[in-house]
Amino acid sequence: MNLAAPLLLVLLLASDGLKPQSAGDELRFGIEVAKRGLWGEALFRFEKAAALEPENAQALNNLAVALEQQGEFDKARDAYEKALSLKPGDIYIQQNYDLFREADDKRNRKAKKKPSQP
Repeated sequence: MNLAAPLLLVLLLASDGLKPQSAGDELRFGIEVAKRGLWGEALFRFEKAAALEPENAQALNNLAVALEQQGEFDKARDAYEKALSLKPGDIYIQQNYDLFREADDKRNRKAKKKPSQP
């Protein structure tokens, strides 16, 4: 008797209850994996949270941080700006955005100083 198929089904059914079900759950899970340096997974979770609640400024802020970590600077800027437009007085988002802009400006200055490749 092959036990692999029933065991796989049991594992799939059991894991279904472990899946985050809300934007808040996705955010919490994303934060936990980001703390462990798993930025690809964090990005995935923050994207899901933002898709579930497109007007959630915290989800967009966290998404921006993960995008920045992954080198997606244009997308990060867009996410930060949308988060700030949703919550203009949020000091936490503003600080993250200011730090991002400072680093992005430095990256852009360095890129302009590099001699062009033939």
